[in-house]
Amino acid sequence: MQKSICVIEGDGIGPEVMAQAIKVLNKVALKFNHKFDYQYCLAGGCAIDKTGKCLPDETLNAVLNTDSTLLGAVGGSKWDSEPANNRPEKALLGIRKAMQVYANLRPQKLYAGLDSPLKTEIIGDGIDIMIVRELVSGVYFGEHNQSIENGEQVATDIMKYTEDEIKRVSKVAFELAVKRSGSLLLVDKANVLATSKLWRSVVEKMAKDYPTVNVSYMYVDNCAMQLIKKPSKIDVILTENMFGDILSDEASALIGSIGMSGSASLGDGKRGFYEAIHGSAPDIAGKDIANPIGMILSVAMMLRHSFDLEKEAASVEKAIDLFLQNGYRTQDIMKADNTLVKCSEAGDLICEYI
Repeated sequence: MQKSICVIEGDGIGPEVMAQAIKVLNKVALKFNHKFDYQYCLAGGCAIDKTGKCLPDETLNAVLNTDSTLLGAVGGSKWDSEPANNRPEKALLGIRKAMQVYANLRPQKLYAGLDSPLKTEIIGDGIDIMIVRELVSGVYFGEHNQSIENGEQVATDIMKYTEDEIKRVSKVAFELAVKRSGSLLLVDKANVLATSKLWRSVVEKMAKDYPTVNVSYMYVDNCAMQLIKKPSKIDVILTENMFGDILSDEASALIGSIGMSGSASLGDGKRGFYEAIHGSAPDIAGKDIANPIGMILSVAMMLRHSFDLEKEAASVEKAIDLFLQNGYRTQDIMKADNTLVKCSEAGDLICEYI
């Protein structure tokens, strides 16, 4: 198989973790007789520095004309003075909207041997949660207005959803629930928000087409608490854009490190957008100490969801398991009895296990 991949290294630790992801892809290509062609592009702060734009037209063309896109991370305080429409983070919104990757899959799994801030008795049978977040609508893409009324500043943000926008991402969540435990939790704020009432109505109707899926409903504030109190009882979460953004970051703190989480952003076709959910961490950039596992797990998700290479994806995930089982750790997940490795060394070791 031959596939073209747009590679956006990004800012801060982005290039460091991306280098390890490419190592892994090259090892997969060698072992399983594939060919991956890489098109390196700019987005985020580094793009602002070189072109003046957070999302150059050349990059947007590349993400729309390659088979999938990998992103390291973007942003940093260096670009805080940029106008709101040219902040590094705007590049992400622009790519997602252009690609129409409306379903964001954020798995949160606690690997054996890693410490969670939660007590063992709370973790129970373990943590293995899939958060399905709507990605291209809601308040992040609504109208944002600031004005002066009666002599004081007033701000308004519009959260809007259509029935079809809810249906298409809900379908993804239902189908994942069928393949997993058959349990789907819709997280909303239906006691207050009209958009949440619509979400609940749509999901209730769709549930009739998935008789093997047990659908339950929970307000977002309660879900934030249950992630701390009973995370092992949660499997697939379906929620809107802003709630999903917040809950997935909370959940990532339960699995040892935000550096352990990858993500996939999918639309109607096979083309996807894959990124680790951590930030650019400029304070540790260039030190070769970042955790590349989230980025490498994103590669595994790309192999599975965009390229239909299940065996190859499983081999990457197994390699990460072996890396951890053998006691290797980057700084963020290090314990006294482990072997500390650098970011680049972690990439090399994971490749050895493929």
